[in-house]
This record gives sequence, structure tokens and C-alpha cells, in this order.
Amino acid sequence: MDTVKRFDRIVAILIQLQSKRIVKAQELSDRFEVSLRTIYRDIRTLEAAGVPIASEAGIGYSIMEGYRLPPVMFTREEAGSFVAAEKLMQKFTDKSLGAYHESAMIKLKSVLRGAEKDWVEALESQVSIFPSQKMFNDKVPNALEVLFESIAEKTQVFLSYESIQADEPIDRKIEPVGIFNENNFWYVLGYCHLRQDYRQFRTDRIHKIHRTSEAFLLEHAPVEELRNVESSQKTKVRILVNKKVAKFLKASKQRFGFIKEITKQNEVEMTFMVDDIEDHFARWYLTFGDYAKIVEPEQLRNRIAELLQKNQEMLHP
Repeated sequence: MDTVKRFDRIVAILIQLQSKRIVKAQELSDRFEVSLRTIYRDIRTLEAAGVPIASEAGIGYSIMEGYRLPPVMFTREEAGSFVAAEKLMQKFTDKSLGAYHESAMIKLKSVLRGAEKDWVEALESQVSIFPSQKMFNDKVPNALEVLFESIAEKTQVFLSYESIQADEPIDRKIEPVGIFNENNFWYVLGYCHLRQDYRQFRTDRIHKIHRTSEAFLLEHAPVEELRNVESSQKTKVRILVNKKVAKFLKASKQRFGFIKEITKQNEVEMTFMVDDIEDHFARWYLTFGDYAKIVEPEQLRNRIAELLQKNQEMLHP
């Protein structure tokens, strides 16, 4: 087992040496959690195998220009795209999947020529992405990894899930059909055995997740087909918003099923397909309701009136 681990580490060291122009021994020691003495021994093993490694005290190790194992070449523009991909994966996936992508990126960058490596390194420290929402629960750093595996192997998954309506997380067993990102949130669409129907689950509301050995009990249609069914169950909402206020809703409206808008003189007519009128959409509407009118449905008008009445009762008990 130790021999296998050492072999894997040496191969990984070779790949990392190819990913940058200069790699310090301490950097390798920190990544693989071994002593500097072990790194020195592994480097000597690579040299004995014919890998042309140059070393300079106080600077680090490098591989002779032109030496690379994988027969792959990238343009500078392609290499630059790696930076955006890496930043997105760091911020928009869970920790587990992000770690796998980081490892894959090191392998990709290992085949770059020296100039392209410098170009990528110059960009990396100057590109940042700041997501507007928290997309994963810190308690489940491997949510996407588990769901990907479940979909590929067709095995059920256990969830502890907090819905909007429930006060506490509820245990579910689901058959994940697909995963998608919508309005800056990750969702899994799956068949819920508790509800005996298809449901969408937002990843940031998952409190626990783990694999099971139980196979799917049903055959499922493609995720796009099932999402179309889900969309047909949503409620169409149309509102008229004062043009001066509408421009400030550009970012937030995307989270509430926004479909389209039409400018009409001093107002903007916005159309939404909403899956939660009672709380999610209605409470958002109240934040700018004094500058807007509800065109349809009547259900939304009634809900807004109910919320305003409750607010009055709270103000004047």
C-alpha cells in the first residue's frame, strides 16, 4: 500500500512540475503532507527515471523546456479560459467537487508551454468571482459529488432537507434525476419517495446527505422533460412596475421566475412563472409594492391584502 501511495505521489509531483515554470519543494511538501526529505527522495527518483529536472537552491525545481508527457497543446487564449473555469468552480460548486477540479486543472496546466504558464499565473491573482448567494450548506461539502454519483449509478440518496414551509429539516429518500443551476442556485430534481412525486431541492437547504445502496425503483424521463412538467405547474404572474423603480429590480427579479418584460410609457410590465406565490413571491413584491400593480392572478392580490392586514394588526395590537 505504501508503495502504491508513493507511486501515485511521484506521478502527481511530475504533473505539478509540468504545471508551473518553478515549483518549490515546500509547496510540494505542503500539498502532499510529507516531509521535505521525502520530496527530495521523490525528485531523485524522477531524475533516475530520465525526467530532466533542473534545481536551484532557494528557488525550486523546473522541468526542461519542451519536455512533456501528454501530447496536448493549448493556445494562450485557451489557457486563459482555464482561469475563468477554475474561479467559477471554486465559487459555484461544493468543496468536494471543487477539489477534484483543482486537481484536474493542475493536470491541464501541466502541458502548457512556459510563456502560457506565465500568462495564466499573471491572470490568476487578478480574477475574482463573488457569488450573490450562498449555494451550499457548509455541513454538506460533498453534496454535488454524492448527487453526481447517484445519477450515474442509479442509486437512491438520503436527504435531510429544510423546505420553506417546514420549521425543521425533514428526512427524505430520493431518486435524483438531474442537477441544474437556475437564478444563481443549484437544484436537484428527483423523485421523492416521501411525497410520491417529483420535487426540486435547493442545495443550500440540504442539511445532510449520504449515499445508499438501494437502486432506483422507477425509470425516469430526461431532466429537461421533467422540468417542462414542473414549469407547467407554476403560476403565471404579471405586474406593472413604475419605470423608475423597475431598473433597480434587474438583479433580484431573476430569483423569482422572471420570464420577460415590456415597457409601457411610465410602467414596465413584468411576467413571471412562479412556484411559490404565497410566501416567496408575495413577500418580495411587498418590498416595492407601493410602486406597482398586480395584473394577474387574483390569488396574489388576495395574498398581498392578507399580509398587509397582518402587518396592520402587528402595528396596532
